[in-house]
Amino acid sequence: MKKPDASQGQSASELISQRIAELGDWRGDILGRMRKLVKETDPEVVEEWKWMGTPVWSHDGIICTGESYKDKIKLTFAKGASLDDPAGLFNSSLDGNTRRAIDILEGEEIDEPAFKALVRQAIALNSAGKSKPSKKAKP
Repeated sequence: MKKPDASQGQSASELISQRIAELGDWRGDILGRMRKLVKETDPEVVEEWKWMGTPVWSHDGIICTGESYKDKIKLTFAKGASLDDPAGLFNSSLDGNTRRAIDILEGEEIDEPAFKALVRQAIALNSAGKSKPSKKAKP
């Protein structure tokens, strides 16, 4: 599969749409549905195209990436280890100190409200970590 080249002057959103269409199977359906859920959860989300062809959704920092593989769609949350996951959506990259991922295989369903809750938590964590004006210590 030929990967789109960002130098063609296309926006990240156009490149992500192109990737979804290129997949042309259940992976495109899943990636498109997960993209829709992220955008429903955060209408201000910024779509980016990084690392030679990876869809990225950001708000004050990376929320998650949407990688496509032969047998799965992998949604990697940049700060997933810091998120509360009561529904147990994270099923990959569980041994790292920072990231956590959700691997979705063909035929699997995702708990949409639980996914949206993870997205909201990721945004809140990113927003809380935004650099704030430093206060000078009093002598």
